[in-house]
Amino acid sequence: MPPHVFDFMRGLMRAPSTPSSNSPPWLPLIVPSPVESGASAGSALKRNIKDILAGTCGGIAVTLVGHPFDTIKVLLQTQSIKNPTYSGVVDCASKTVKSDGFLGLYKGVQSPLVGQMAFRATLFLSYGVTKDLLGANPAQPLSYAQAGALAWCLASLAEGPIDFYKSQMQKQLILHKQDPAYVPENPSLRACVARSFHLNGVRGPYQGLSATLMRNLPAAALYFGTFENTKLYFARQSGTAPTFSETLTSAGFAGFMYWVMFYPTDVIKSAMMTDHMIKADRKFPTISSTISTLYAEGGLRRFYTGLSPCLIRAVPANAVMLTTVDLAGRKLSVLMGL
Repeated sequence: MPPHVFDFMRGLMRAPSTPSSNSPPWLPLIVPSPVESGASAGSALKRNIKDILAGTCGGIAVTLVGHPFDTIKVLLQTQSIKNPTYSGVVDCASKTVKSDGFLGLYKGVQSPLVGQMAFRATLFLSYGVTKDLLGANPAQPLSYAQAGALAWCLASLAEGPIDFYKSQMQKQLILHKQDPAYVPENPSLRACVARSFHLNGVRGPYQGLSATLMRNLPAAALYFGTFENTKLYFARQSGTAPTFSETLTSAGFAGFMYWVMFYPTDVIKSAMMTDHMIKADRKFPTISSTISTLYAEGGLRRFYTGLSPCLIRAVPANAVMLTTVDLAGRKLSVLMGL
């Protein structure tokens, strides 16, 4: 491994002393100040509102940038291994645009657009709270990972239904490609929501939640830990707050690490979420049975189907989303006097 890689990793894990009056000037821009962590209910409320608004902006950004890639990812993940509809990323994109126009890449975007706004608001509100609870700071690099895992665990309750309805709507795209005579079970998002509640009650929107949590807990720890500590690395090297390009790089790197390390768990989640709503008809009823069935279909390779569009999406979508949240949070902190 090249020496500069070792230097980079050592830089990530090397922590300065606990923040004090002698802390470098860039530190308050990354770590909550005593006032922001502060004891008053008013400042805590302002901070929560800031996190909600910044997260909402991030949700809009990640959906507009990432949804076309996500559509391709789901189509590739859920197609038949024995008789695939698409030969790869480019073929999938071109066939989708040819049959449905460019907007075909935004099929089912209503749910994630509204849902991502709510989900990211919930996620970053939870992340702000968990950072306070755990006392996350540069002296404890792993504290950001711990706060991120706990926050995403809570936010999964909002993320699960969003992903489920999006996956159900996108699944119908490939079924229509395979059979033009196919009649969708869910002609609209509203019908999809209503049918899930009719068949499975309040558990309906949480089909595949166990797989979501299996992915999110370790992946979120790596995601937030990578983002925060990479920003701190850049700040320590320059002695100033991270620049726009450094924040963008930190965010894109975090997104890449999230997906390259935990992609197989997302394949399992997608299989369970695109399965039949009727329990008796399900091909993937549990995590263990899903793993067994997918492995029987294509071995280990089956768990990496659709990885290319996912990684292509991961860097720009997460770079834009986390940078949007970061910059919005800074601007709102100034406007709100935090």
